[in-house]
Amino acid sequence: MARIVLTDASPLIGLGHVGGLDWLQALFGEVWMPEEVHAEVTRGRGFAGEGDILGAVAAGWLRIAAPAPTEPALPDLDEGEAACIRIALAASTSALLLMDERAGRAIAAEHGLQVAGTAAVIGMAKKRGLIVSAREVFAQLHASDFRISAEVIRTVLQRVGE
Repeated sequence: MARIVLTDASPLIGLGHVGGLDWLQALFGEVWMPEEVHAEVTRGRGFAGEGDILGAVAAGWLRIAAPAPTEPALPDLDEGEAACIRIALAASTSALLLMDERAGRAIAAEHGLQVAGTAAVIGMAKKRGLIVSAREVFAQLHASDFRISAEVIRTVLQRVGE
């Protein structure tokens, strides 16, 4: 099990769409996000879950990490993804990155980092009994503008027996 869990913006936004931010606390206890991610998800855009993110920060289980190192150079990634990877690489303990974007996941894997996405979190929530149906959560998520590939959804549903 990872000792530090770092999240990019996408899992926070996706879980916010389905009222699932609290699953992160139930699954991992404490979750960290880089300053860049915090700025991205709390800009006042009014997306579903923004208030929950602010509440989680105020509650202390969703924390803002110290500024990320500037190396390695990761020019193909957005600031949040790059910061997550840099913080994980600099950590003195193992890390789990919550990240959905394909390029970020690939680069994290190249660096030997463990990565899980929003779909995996939904699967974990189902396995831990935090939700009744992963299929229903995916349907709710799909009704928003948030997208997860059908192949990934099928894989998660198969793993959780749905």
